[in-house]
Amino acid sequence: MQVWAVANQKGGVGKTTSVVALAGLLAEVGYSVLLIDLDPHGSLTSYFRYDPDELENSVYDLFAGDGSVTKELVQQLVVETSNDRIDLIPAATSLATLERKAVGQEGLGLQVAKALRHVRSEYDFVLMDSPPVLGVLMVNALAACHHLLIPVQTEFLALKGLERMVRTIKMINRARSRELPYTIIPTFYDRRTQASVNSLRELHHRYPDRISNAVVPVDTKFRNASMEGVVPSELDPGCRGVHAYARLLRSLLEPGKQEAS
Repeated sequence: MQVWAVANQKGGVGKTTSVVALAGLLAEVGYSVLLIDLDPHGSLTSYFRYDPDELENSVYDLFAGDGSVTKELVQQLVVETSNDRIDLIPAATSLATLERKAVGQEGLGLQVAKALRHVRSEYDFVLMDSPPVLGVLMVNALAACHHLLIPVQTEFLALKGLERMVRTIKMINRARSRELPYTIIPTFYDRRTQASVNSLRELHHRYPDRISNAVVPVDTKFRNASMEGVVPSELDPGCRGVHAYARLLRSLLEPGKQEAS
């Protein structure tokens, strides 16, 4: 089972879209996928038509009580999505209170990693949507993942957010037994604007070994897919955005030479 976290310390860069698009493409070739929404805003949860304000069970339950995580608890949190090969552990707005709860309480940074031990045999891939702020939830995602994906909008302010994210990775690496590999994904690219062109050029200059050759363009089909509650490749497999994520996915799978189930 491969675990990927999608994170950036800036919002509005395409994290949820990246999670959903990659999950859809993985499912299309036969992989079973578990999505975990760790963002209190619950965008991923809402995408699949669940209401973060009304859910009885959510990822918050992993952090409740005495912190113990059982297989029964994890199974209780999983819900279905519009795709038969994709399941979801949804978010609830109560996640917003977690930082206060975490003060003075040790061990909360590994709750997601504990949960994933119980589903190793059930899923080929786990993709996590992280909040745009460094805290307990992002630490959980970084501690549990094998590979970090960082969507970066091709505009100046997003580059500043990436600098903070890279510093966070260096901090996390000091606590890990091995370095966390990461891939930068340029998003919202519009070749008609000088801002996008210059930002993409700067990304290649600063992070030549980390940036993906797959550049995700501005594509209204992503918005249409979210309105339908389906993965983008199901709505329009031929759109430019899906092609970009397909290219990204090929580059991510190639090192491990993994085959579909």
